[in-house]
Amino acid sequence: MAQLIKAGNIMTTTRLRLTVAIGALLAGAAPALAQGEQATPEQRIERLERQLRQVQRQLFPRGRPADTAAFSDEPAATQSSFRTLDSRLTGLERQLADVLRQSEENGHRATVVEAELARLRSDQEQRLSALERAAAAAAAQIPAAISTPPRSEPLTDTAKAKSTPSVGPKPNPAEVTAATPVDPANDPAEIAYDQGFQLWKAGKYDAAITSLRAFRSAYPKHRRTSWADNLAGRALLDKGEPRAAAEALLANYRSNPKGERAPDSLYYLGQALMQLNQPTQACKAYSELEAVYGGALRGELKRLLPAAKADARCS
Repeated sequence: MAQLIKAGNIMTTTRLRLTVAIGALLAGAAPALAQGEQATPEQRIERLERQLRQVQRQLFPRGRPADTAAFSDEPAATQSSFRTLDSRLTGLERQLADVLRQSEENGHRATVVEAELARLRSDQEQRLSALERAAAAAAAQIPAAISTPPRSEPLTDTAKAKSTPSVGPKPNPAEVTAATPVDPANDPAEIAYDQGFQLWKAGKYDAAITSLRAFRSAYPKHRRTSWADNLAGRALLDKGEPRAAAEALLANYRSNPKGERAPDSLYYLGQALMQLNQPTQACKAYSELEAVYGGALRGELKRLLPAAKADARCS
């Protein structure tokens, strides 16, 4: 609309300038006509044409215009064109308002998402820090426990009495029958331990750990308890949880150093420490294994120990 108004103003100005120029031309031509009354009509027409061309050159320096140049019979802006332009402007304003509203909504949503991400990031960092502190505390406890050898319990009066040959009456035949070892095939404790062993052998580590721990709770004084605790630690190690395995194996060694699988627990404790990237502590476990048990090690441990020490670069 502004462009149409500007175009109308230019055309009006051009018309005024042409009118003024023609008036000046006629005013200058009047004296000349008065002085040259004897000029022929052809001469007068030629003079007017020359003066008109001079005016045209001043008004149109780029060339002579067409016969209808700078004149228009149509108004600058009709009512229909005004309504069309007004309708288009209204549509543009409405679309611009929609765009602005959508932009504000998107900005608000982005702010909410950023705040939620910051909250989640902070919560995750706190949880990771707590896990790292707990892991560091557990790692600090394991080497301290390894460096402290288990103390052998002093012989109690009952143990001394057992070690001293008695000269009393012969035992009751009923007691001898009760103390006679039970056939492993019919011993429920042996059956329970074998179930856990078979689960571990099949690679069902979670089920094996559950079964072996249930065995320990049911038969805490059985000879297989040392076996069950050691095998539970090995199942954790095979499962990929070396820290939990180290804790379980160390507990079995310390709680029952005379158990049949206490030496195995020390050896696999060293293996768990190697998976935790603690070769120095693993060497301490291997050294304690040799110092405590020495020649009493079973053949498999004697075969595995040199390679384990070389892997940890023990001196």
